[in-house]
Amino acid sequence: MPRAIRQQVTFKASPHAVYEALMDSRQHAKFTGDRARISRKVGGKFSAYGDYISGVNLELVPDQKIVQSWRASEWPEGHESQVTFALAPVKGGTRLTFTHRGVPPEHTDDIKQGWIDNYWTPMKALLEK
Repeated sequence: MPRAIRQQVTFKASPHAVYEALMDSRQHAKFTGDRARISRKVGGKFSAYGDYISGVNLELVPDQKIVQSWRASEWPEGHESQVTFALAPVKGGTRLTFTHRGVPPEHTDDIKQGWIDNYWTPMKALLEK
């Protein structure tokens, strides 16, 4: 049975800056240290960490919300999950509420820690300079 991952992180940056870090190919590549190609249109494709991560933009509300289909290259063929990044302004920055649904059970622990190590920590370093 696929699992869901839920995380919250607060950045000392505006919702616009957080949205751009996730949706701008150059900024994304800067904090991950690997190639990213990200469409800014609903229905557009994206890839990150080279071709390790791929998916499609399902819903985009600039500076507020990103919903994407998402898959890792080592997952079973055809297995898709869904990620939601919800951005809310808070005093001194932005609270990102993150949900990742449909993660294969055998990958849940690695993916859960992966978001922290490969996204939230380097994003904080980039955005809070």
